[in-house]
Amino acid sequence: MKRILITIILLFTAVAIFSQDMSSYMNEYTRVDGTVAERLALLEAVRGTGRTGIGEFYHDALKYFFTRLPDIKTRTDEDMAERTAVLLCQALGAEKYTAAAPEIWRIAELFDIDKDESDPSTMQTALIALGDINAQDHVPHIVGRLNDFNTQAITSSETILRAQAGVIGCIKALEALHDIRGYKPMFFVSIDEAYDLPVREIAANSLPNVVENPSDVIIEIINDNTNDPRIKLTAWNELLKSKAPDSSKAKVTAAAIAASWTYPTNVRSLQANSKEMRRSAINAVKQFGVADNSVYEYLERSYSSNFNTNAPDYAEIMATLNTLTAVKTDEAVELLHKFLIDLNERRRGGPWGSKERQLFEWVVSCIGSTGTQSADIRSLLSIIQRTGTYTPQEQNMAANALKELGIQ
Repeated sequence: MKRILITIILLFTAVAIFSQDMSSYMNEYTRVDGTVAERLALLEAVRGTGRTGIGEFYHDALKYFFTRLPDIKTRTDEDMAERTAVLLCQALGAEKYTAAAPEIWRIAELFDIDKDESDPSTMQTALIALGDINAQDHVPHIVGRLNDFNTQAITSSETILRAQAGVIGCIKALEALHDIRGYKPMFFVSIDEAYDLPVREIAANSLPNVVENPSDVIIEIINDNTNDPRIKLTAWNELLKSKAPDSSKAKVTAAAIAASWTYPTNVRSLQANSKEMRRSAINAVKQFGVADNSVYEYLERSYSSNFNTNAPDYAEIMATLNTLTAVKTDEAVELLHKFLIDLNERRRGGPWGSKERQLFEWVVSCIGSTGTQSADIRSLLSIIQRTGTYTPQEQNMAANALKELGIQ
């Protein structure tokens, strides 16, 4: 203890004498007969001076730390070694000393939470420090460890608490590193109920800071049929909240509509998730545009599947028709034309009930709003206007559409 006090006094005196020359500190730190406690005291004294620009000193101290691991004999030594590791990681993080990344990662591995005797905050601190020093080369390591956390089966409540400390460290590091590779494992933390709510919230709140345009990852999640509709819907909503450009969101929109039809399940809650994502994506086409023509196939399916059922989802039909009307592309107008042809055939051959009358009113109104110059559509509306099988009210609907299209 006497030596520790002498060392601390020496340090505070040296601050006034030396500028950035840390050789006297390092010489004292690397004394062969120095103890774990003495080295920790020296580092605490250096940190206490508030000195900056000494990342190299802390890096050398961390490298020396590994050479003296055999000195750790007792539980007290272990505790002080962990405090030393935390101090050095925090100091290097504050110094933004990127060159220390390999040694800091080694600390994360050395004090991994899987080692029951270690304090999980040590691993967490090391991981956070990797983000602080912009350790881009270690993104794969951090992503891999977070994936391990997400997939490992943990039953012990104590182990779960320890694991969550490591998870938070990974999240904070990946958030600081702004690398899209970190987005997916962080997303799965945010929805995994095996984690406590505060941990999930940390992940969810960090996602927007990882990357502004997560569309490529979101598409991957949505297209992966090992993910159920609840997961797909959550990923879709994350995209809508992101700062991704409209062109990127349009690509994901097409994937979301397609995926909403391609997950067969009898579970009602999952069916509801698919339907919610589909309706949201259909509405999103109006805002983000049509990324590829597969969108039209699924828009037609949304209309037709509801048309050919005794319990149609009128909200989905209306969303589909409104979207086709809004985009006003040739393909969209042609689909509306096709719907009107089908309705016209149904009017002549039956059945013609309240469902058909409602859809007829919507389709005719939507066609009028497109401003189309299609001769085929105008001709069909003219026929409807003059055909006796239609009621005067229905004929008047066709006439109003023609007026909107410039035909008096």
